[in-house]
Formats: sequence, structure tokens, C-alpha cells
Amino acid sequence: MALLPHPPQPLGHLGDKYQHMLAFGTLTVLAAAGWPKGSLLRTGEHLSFAGALIEVLQAIPALGRDCDIFDWIADTSVIAGVLLVVHVYRSRGSS
Repeated sequence: MALLPHPPQPLGHLGDKYQHMLAFGTLTVLAAAGWPKGSLLRTGEHLSFAGALIEVLQAIPALGRDCDIFDWIADTSVIAGVLLVVHVYRSRGSS
């Protein structure tokens, strides 16, 4: 949906930044659960890169979308927050 010219707005009342944060928060939880022995730093790096790539691709004029660095900052912030919670959870579980 990130590259559709007119994506549906299932959570339209929340706003674009919250939709970004919800999407990347969910992706981060799924990645951490799907690869429990994977590097959290690498997971964060890959997901943040995906968020940046989406923003760059949204700058394509034919899509009629806007490239907004603050969307990427929101994505990366929630990724870091979720990974911090996962790290604390994993650390407490191994003690």
C-alpha cells in the first residue's frame, strides 16, 4: 500500500505518522519473533532501511505521493523502541 497512488485509509482518523508507527512496530515484533536468535541491531538496520526506501520510492512523481523524512524518523523511532523492549525481555528471560 505504501506505493499505491491513493492507498486506502483504514486508520484515517489516526493520521499518517501513527499508521507508519503501527506498521513498523508490527513488522519489528514479527521480525524479532520470527528470528529469535537474529541480531536485533541488524533487524533494526534492515527495517529502518526499508522505511527509508519506501520514502524514496514515494518521491516518484507518477505516484502522486510525498516523500517525508519525518515518516522515516517515526518508523525508525518505533523500531528502536520495540527492539529495546525485546532486548529487555530477552535479557530478563535468560537470567
